Amino acid sequence: MSLSNGRHTLAIPGPSVIPEAVLQAMHRPAPNIYTGALIDMTHSLVPDLKSIARTGHHVAMYIANGHGSWEAALSNTMSRGDKILVLATGRFCLGWGEIANRMGVETQILDFGRASDIDTDAMAEALKADKFHEIKAVLAVQVDTSTSVKNDVTALRKVLDDIGHPALLMIDSIACLGCDAFEMDAWGVDVMVTGCQKGLMTPPGMSFVFFNDKADAVRETANCVSHYWDWRPRMAPEMYFQYWDGTAPTHHLYGLRVALDMIIEEGLEAVWARHQTLAHGVWAACDAWGQGGPLAMNIKDPSKRSHAVTSIGIGAPYGTQLRTWLTQEAGVTLGIGLGMGTDEDPNSDGYFRIGHMGHVNAHMMLGTLGAIDAGLKALEIPHGPNAIEAASTVYAKRA
Repeated sequence: MSLSNGRHTLAIPGPSVIPEAVLQAMHRPAPNIYTGALIDMTHSLVPDLKSIARTGHHVAMYIANGHGSWEAALSNTMSRGDKILVLATGRFCLGWGEIANRMGVETQILDFGRASDIDTDAMAEALKADKFHEIKAVLAVQVDTSTSVKNDVTALRKVLDDIGHPALLMIDSIACLGCDAFEMDAWGVDVMVTGCQKGLMTPPGMSFVFFNDKADAVRETANCVSHYWDWRPRMAPEMYFQYWDGTAPTHHLYGLRVALDMIIEEGLEAVWARHQTLAHGVWAACDAWGQGGPLAMNIKDPSKRSHAVTSIGIGAPYGTQLRTWLTQEAGVTLGIGLGMGTDEDPNSDGYFRIGHMGHVNAHMMLGTLGAIDAGLKALEIPHGPNAIEAASTVYAKRA
């Protein structure tokens, strides 16, 4: 007998929970891809995507995951032999830099480890040393999904402006767009990449590159651009197929339209506030558990934690044991310790991650936290009491 039978809860940091309304919108026959309602509906996505990114500039849509948007952003702005500065705070900016290397772009890496945000003093020193402005772009993630750290994008912009360095500021917001606050234009971001499968609540398969006129001007001379990744036809298509360079991702578009409608109806600021409150409840529970055992949040400073995901250390082999027990006995799947292990074994047995992004609410988070509490008890992992009480108190007060 297992208590896992019933509707399973996927509490990983993406793909996130897909709303029933999104699934229902996608459950339909294939449409006409040449004329009719699909074309008008696709056009309607563009201003709403821009509003969520808080930009008046451009967006290109791709049939790809987040790694595709990484390559698209680089393809349109880089030439072989160019140099970029990679500000790594976990697994994902390193991955973006690896793609750049394969494209013939030189990477200078500042790695701030797995439990810290970007040190802007170190960033400033690297840019000051670049006397001839060989660095063409600075790459950073707003939130690293592996470590759950949240970087201060405005601070990165300030460093570039104070030094007077012309490099593009390129930000990965895949983990957190629609969860943590993001203001592309106000924060001075030149290029931002994201995917549809986290805060945008749509099954994986689409990604987006937002870019301003400064970035598009670089596209004139970038020799890494390829036919498929070229953002020019996608930013202002003369014919519908140019959005996609081929057949449209029809059912993803139907789902995305409904997901954007849901965000707009709730209000973007309200969406941000909901994620903030849900995250604080998770943190309160973790603080309580940590009072009597090894469990501790990976990012110590609450102001530097994402509202979309929390990475938690508990010591090997407890992380894997807890995740396994929850899947098999409670019907809850937690995120693995992605990138938190060694080079030989990158996914640590001593970590797990809780995703609290997208279509989530208080009862869903309390259910996940309650299942974790049961798992700690079942496995006799040392932990402090009253975690669920702490989380529910946060939700009661903040509501």
